[in-house]
Amino acid sequence: MAQTPAKVRVDKWLWAARFFKTRGVALDAVKGGKVELNGHKPKPSKTVTEGDVLKITQPHRKVEVTVLQVSDKRGSAEVAETLYRLDGEQLNQKTPPAGMALAGYREKGKGRPTKRDRRQIERLALGEG
Repeated sequence: MAQTPAKVRVDKWLWAARFFKTRGVALDAVKGGKVELNGHKPKPSKTVTEGDVLKITQPHRKVEVTVLQVSDKRGSAEVAETLYRLDGEQLNQKTPPAGMALAGYREKGKGRPTKRDRRQIERLALGEG
């Protein structure tokens, strides 16, 4: 049976723990300062060990986790949840702050018209009112 490593690169662990979809995205997050390891901004090659505290900023949330196990293999979501303990999670606000565009965000009822809305628009355009 394969032995679990004592230390793993922070970007690899974030990918294995399923915080990021690909290792490349995890690498970019670490390089971009979106991850804190024990209160410091690490380089992607910095190693993670059991007991380390990570603060991860993602577009939709901010989480603080404690590393319980170290793994460099990506498994199922159930296995990934055993790698860490969630200490705190803060979901981003429902509406973005003024002057900041959030990709994919729209208020309810805004955006593409529904089929019913299109029919009403057509009736108004034809003057059937």
